[in-house]
Amino acid sequence: MAYFIKQIPKSETALLIMDAQLKIMYPIKNKDLILENIYKLLKAYEILGENIYISEQNPIKLGSTVDKLLPKTDFKTFEKMDFSIANNKKLNDELSLKKIKQLIICGFETHICILQSVLGFLKNNFKVIIVADSMSSRRIIDHDIAIERMLSEGAILASSESII
Repeated sequence: MAYFIKQIPKSETALLIMDAQLKIMYPIKNKDLILENIYKLLKAYEILGENIYISEQNPIKLGSTVDKLLPKTDFKTFEKMDFSIANNKKLNDELSLKKIKQLIICGFETHICILQSVLGFLKNNFKVIIVADSMSSRRIIDHDIAIERMLSEGAILASSESII
């Protein structure tokens, strides 16, 4: 059975890098591969000059985004104290202002902050693309189950290469 998904213009799409902070990533075994995939996505997005956003979980305790993943072009960082960034008023105001309808999401940890954020964005009628090889959790089973749950709720699965 074939079906077609309406393409959303790239100007209405944003890359959201979630919680790429050293203290969060440290216990994750495949973090180097994930970081490299996120870096490739970031570089592609910088070339396009499109919308790039970063979330940081409690940066006072967990530190800032790793330097390698800080864009050289215009971007905005949003701090959060809860797991989901989907209800962050400043981020939602920014997305509304720029008429963003689609989010490409990557980062850490799949089963906590990414899962809660994706579910929130879907509830708020965003089209959400999860980049499975650009996110991870400490345990693979947690990552895999979170991916399945996000897909069952309406997220779209992609790889970093397919996004690029």
